[in-house]
Amino acid sequence: MAALAGQLKKYGARWLAGLVLTMLAASLSIGLVDSATIIRLDAMLSDLRMRAEPAVLDRRIVIVDIDENSLTRIGRFPWSRDIQAQLVTQLTRHYGVAALGYDISFPEADTSSGYAVLEKLAQHELAGVPGFDAQLARLKPGMDYDGLLAQAMRGQPVVLGFNVSDQQKKGVLPAPAFTVASLNGRAVTAFSARGYEANIAQLQNAASGAGIFTALTDTDGVVRSSTLLQRIGNAYYPSLSLATAAVYLKARAITPHFTQSADNMSAAELANGGLDQLLMFTPQGPRAIPVGEALTTTVQYRGSGGPSGGAFAYVSAADVLQGKVPPALLKEVIALVGTSAPGLNDVRATPVNAEYPGVEVHANLIKSILDGRFKSRPDYALAIELGQVLLAGLALAGALAVLSPAWSMLLALGALGATLGFNLYLYRVQDMLVDSAVVLLLIVALFIVNVAWGYFFEVRKGRALVARFGEYVAPELVAEMADNPQRYTMEGENRELTVLFADVRGFTAISENMAPAALREYINLYLTAMSEDIRDSHGGTLDKYIGDAVMAFWGAPLAFPDHASRAVASALLMQRSAARLNDDFIARGWPALQIGIGINTGLMHVGDMGSRIRRAYTVMGDAVNLGARLEGITKTYGVGIVVSATTRHAAPQFAYRELDRVAVKGKQQAVAIFEPLGLQEDMDAAALARLECWSRVLVLLRAREWAGAQQLVDQLLRQQPQDGLYRLYAARLSGYLAQSPPDDWDGVTIFDSK
Repeated sequence: MAALAGQLKKYGARWLAGLVLTMLAASLSIGLVDSATIIRLDAMLSDLRMRAEPAVLDRRIVIVDIDENSLTRIGRFPWSRDIQAQLVTQLTRHYGVAALGYDISFPEADTSSGYAVLEKLAQHELAGVPGFDAQLARLKPGMDYDGLLAQAMRGQPVVLGFNVSDQQKKGVLPAPAFTVASLNGRAVTAFSARGYEANIAQLQNAASGAGIFTALTDTDGVVRSSTLLQRIGNAYYPSLSLATAAVYLKARAITPHFTQSADNMSAAELANGGLDQLLMFTPQGPRAIPVGEALTTTVQYRGSGGPSGGAFAYVSAADVLQGKVPPALLKEVIALVGTSAPGLNDVRATPVNAEYPGVEVHANLIKSILDGRFKSRPDYALAIELGQVLLAGLALAGALAVLSPAWSMLLALGALGATLGFNLYLYRVQDMLVDSAVVLLLIVALFIVNVAWGYFFEVRKGRALVARFGEYVAPELVAEMADNPQRYTMEGENRELTVLFADVRGFTAISENMAPAALREYINLYLTAMSEDIRDSHGGTLDKYIGDAVMAFWGAPLAFPDHASRAVASALLMQRSAARLNDDFIARGWPALQIGIGINTGLMHVGDMGSRIRRAYTVMGDAVNLGARLEGITKTYGVGIVVSATTRHAAPQFAYRELDRVAVKGKQQAVAIFEPLGLQEDMDAAALARLECWSRVLVLLRAREWAGAQQLVDQLLRQQPQDGLYRLYAARLSGYLAQSPPDDWDGVTIFDSK
């Protein structure tokens, strides 16, 4: 008893804390306490688990890809229906696919052949012209593109896709899988839409079926599940994947299957309908397809998607049209027509790839239907999750308290590995979806509580870091560094960063004409505003003040991936702040305030540098020097901000006006320089038109077409007569018209001064 009392005195507090954590985790596990963080973490773990699934090529399903190669060889998309007719004919009659699913809809008639124009001419301008009507009648079969496509599909295993919509009812719906009336009073929960954007009647009537391809996304925009059926009006319509699989399997019907008869169901069961699976009736017998909530199923992704994803073969649609695909690859397979070409907007964010071809989502669902294997959450999943929490929590709460830090770490790692391994076994072997975020967090929490001394050690270390970096970066960033001090260092290193230099124009004249006290207030107000815009608004690191100049950089000590974007956003904000200060200064009778800003992105050396007497956390390197030079040439071009091409490339969300190609002092290689104007999304039509016009000016100027360039510059000057850049180029072009540059002129402006 004495020994037990000693153990309780020594470890009792830790055991109690472990028990409390275990009970909290158990409450989270069974849903007594809701947590959006746990939900997100479970989704992330589910995504990682799916990425670990090996990709095995399924030769039963082939993606006919309208890829960039197809667009280059056939033409821009959408293709006219006569080309689609050729594609259908090639796949069905030439290659003999067993089913053809179209991840494309045809909600409007194709008038691209021009027949409608000819028909109108025959009725009006060319009415009565001998032989015109007869010739038009002979041309009609070949110019009726919708008719050609319908003829190609008729009698073939072609399934069209369509979209649900709450805004309109367009096209003709296919026959439903079943209706509300066939449910005999049961209420089945399903995603419902008031309208649809289906295919035109001529095509739908010729097809073997149609299915919904509308994506179902989670709150984070990721497609993890898909509807198998959706309700439109009083009928339930299949997804494209379900409809295509049904055609491939020659199914005669798809019906809901209920756990028991309605007579024996409780009120709650009757409200849910008791639906647990769909039955697809094929010549080989019924196939059971399990369904989850709202007639959905989890999409089991294989591979990383696309032609190199490894799960499904891809063939170019252009190769199919030209008969270049080996016949054995397409014989008796399911062909899915879709697109992976950028710009055609058929990529989805999925657990395995942020840019996953939408057509391959259907391919994965079809594979699950054909294999009869679906990842699903069993009814007893909560029991498994609660059992893991109690087992891990109670065992670790007792053991970690008495073990040394090293053994505690090994035990915690072992528990994490065992939990992940068990979860992966359930997923891969048993096809079960069981959450594990709560038990993993519990293991980590128990470990942290039992090695709290390490936490306090890191706090002390973090305080030292706060003291070192407090003058450079914003307090909230210093706090983040203090939380993870081991990730940051004052030691020198090479890193890609973005540097900014800002300077007051004409500051020498300003200082000569102001009293010392007023000048001090003038510069203090200016430096305070600029520093807040850099440090507090966009997380920049203040390097130093050099008189009236400000130097700052982004990307260290905190390694922001968007350091260039932050720098450009800060520069635009600084110019707005300078304009506001200028109004205030003029009202006080002080000299006007104008600033120039130069920004460059590149490889720099960053760290604690200096002498034994004084040191500073700063950046050095050729990229830093270029940033300083860019600030110096802002006044030459009459602009407030100049950025390099590397910064423009790293911050593409902004709209830029190219200024020139220059060779600054100390550098022989020319660089392109740009002026950021604001976010792309904020640019109005007039500003975009001016940008386009200015781009043509530069093209003409570099082609030595001086007159054409000057004409466009004059046009821009009429719109913005005070624009310094346009005035500069107007003067340049006048000089070029008077005397052309030598033949070896390369359009580069050379600056010999800083």
